[in-house]
Amino acid sequence: MIKTDSARDLVGPPTLPARRGPNPWLRRALVFVSCVLLLDGLFGDRGLARTISARQEFRRASENLASLKRKNAALSDEVRRLREDPATLEAVARAELGLIRRGEILVILTDLH
Repeated sequence: MIKTDSARDLVGPPTLPARRGPNPWLRRALVFVSCVLLLDGLFGDRGLARTISARQEFRRASENLASLKRKNAALSDEVRRLREDPATLEAVARAELGLIRRGEILVILTDLH
């Protein structure tokens, strides 16, 4: 049997020196930088709030464009009918200009009350 003089041999493997705790300033700096990045991501020029606003503006512009396209198509159809359909042209001339054909008699009715 071998004799040992050291108490370390009796306790077990050697222990490492105590480790220092993390630097509190480093942790605070990381939290600060994270908060700045989060706030910039939410409220910055290209942040979430601006993105939502831009999407709403885009939706309104798209709806307005669709409405203008429908109106343009209706006006184009009316122009085509006025150019190609004599009955449509006659109806507009009678309604808006008060024109009549030769030989027709214009009768104007007024309300006496």
